[in-house]
Amino acid sequence: MKVVIAIGGASGSIYARVLLDKLMEIPNLEIAMVLSKNAALNWELENENFPLGKYPFLRFENDDYAAPFASGSGKYDAMIICPCSAGQLGRIANGLSDDLISRAADVMLKERKKLVLVFRESPLSLIHLENMRTVTLAGAVICPAIPSFYSKPNSMDALAATVSNRALELIGLDTKSFRWGAENK
Repeated sequence: MKVVIAIGGASGSIYARVLLDKLMEIPNLEIAMVLSKNAALNWELENENFPLGKYPFLRFENDDYAAPFASGSGKYDAMIICPCSAGQLGRIANGLSDDLISRAADVMLKERKKLVLVFRESPLSLIHLENMRTVTLAGAVICPAIPSFYSKPNSMDALAATVSNRALELIGLDTKSFRWGAENK
């Protein structure tokens, strides 16, 4: 499976870090990574002891339209934007492919591939809700960065994993995470 992971500029890069850590445990994946301009800044603020350089994934600049996932012929299967800001959502909802992240999202939608947006903004405005409606009608899935508590997470990373694992499962990956109504093994 070929997956694009875009790290957006919203606060909540812990979700991206936990998601990338989980991806390192899953075999047979080809991962490409791209960061928005503000993502690197937020990463340093929120994950200061976790350098991005530790991840062995292909990394592309957000203005690199030659990246393979900037075209449907690149044959990528899915994309997760984690965290996804309101601005990124708005650009995707309105078809503004003004950076690699929004272009890749546009490709996922036009090719009918899986696109998951881990939206991390609060409170929501009517503009956010309308943009969510638009991308949902186009085929994307909004996965709000709202952690669950029924698994009784015992750390910040475990709490963040309730969101990041859900995003991975929405693209068809088995994270072997807690299941409602079943024992977590």
